Amino acid sequence: MSVSTMHTDDVRELLHKVAGFDQAEGQERVKQILHRVMHDLFQIVEDFDVTPEELWRAVYYVGELGQSGEAALVAPGLGIDRYLDIRMDAEDEQAGRDGGTPRTIEGPLYVAGAPLKDGYDRMDDGTDTQAETMILSGQVTDENGQPLPGAVVDIWHADSKGAYSYFDPSQSDYNLRRRIRTDSDGRYKVRSIIPSGYGCPPDGPTQKLLSLVGRHGQRPAHIHFFISRPGYKHLTTQINLSDDDYTYDDFAFATRGELVRDAVRIDDPETIRANGLEVPYKEVRFDVQLVATEDESLQTRHERPRAQEETNS
Repeated sequence: MSVSTMHTDDVRELLHKVAGFDQAEGQERVKQILHRVMHDLFQIVEDFDVTPEELWRAVYYVGELGQSGEAALVAPGLGIDRYLDIRMDAEDEQAGRDGGTPRTIEGPLYVAGAPLKDGYDRMDDGTDTQAETMILSGQVTDENGQPLPGAVVDIWHADSKGAYSYFDPSQSDYNLRRRIRTDSDGRYKVRSIIPSGYGCPPDGPTQKLLSLVGRHGQRPAHIHFFISRPGYKHLTTQINLSDDDYTYDDFAFATRGELVRDAVRIDDPETIRANGLEVPYKEVRFDVQLVATEDESLQTRHERPRAQEETNS
């Protein structure tokens, strides 16, 4: 039977000291947040009568998560990334800067410094011979439909096995990663391959937790984007391909209906030749609308740990 201790002086004093409220040094905001986190954790222990065995199992799970490097993978699986998007959407609406193409989660697999090209480039290195060729194109405009030349469209996606370059050492540097600067009509275009969806490592701690609540750890085929231009709100987004079994059942909660796109098979010989190809391919189109802002802090992506990217923290 559960006992009630949260109201006692002993617990109040313990939380006060745990958070460093009895110390002059330290950061007040960190103290307040830590106090709240530990209070809520203690309250959970009391409310659910968590046993010492269960609590220590959770502690060692956190250690396993750190050793595996999957902390940034379990976060979207627990809805943290999606929740942050919901908050930012609400903040934008309240500030009157909503509209444009919807945001969705960044994920943990971005690598900074991809080659920057004007208008067009090929993203794949040609070694994934089992993959279907993809032509991805679109136009970047403002909210009134006016083209935005000089916008940078930063694109990255997985290969046909669901793996990403840099994190998969068998792939060449920046394979399936490019930055395209839009042309005078705001257009960008790349040749690449149709990516595959992927799942969490089946024996890893992320899937272990998901299995305990009866969930899968699968992501649909998708393509990531950062789109930026001075004077406009930076956009972090991704599109999901419509024919994947998990398009509307993404373990990372990244699917938004406005961001689902068809991969259309192109068989017309003339169109095939016009794109420098000899066999049918799939065409994906993604047009983007950016929202104007004078706030320079909103014109760049927020800081977080990213591969090959220096931060000020």
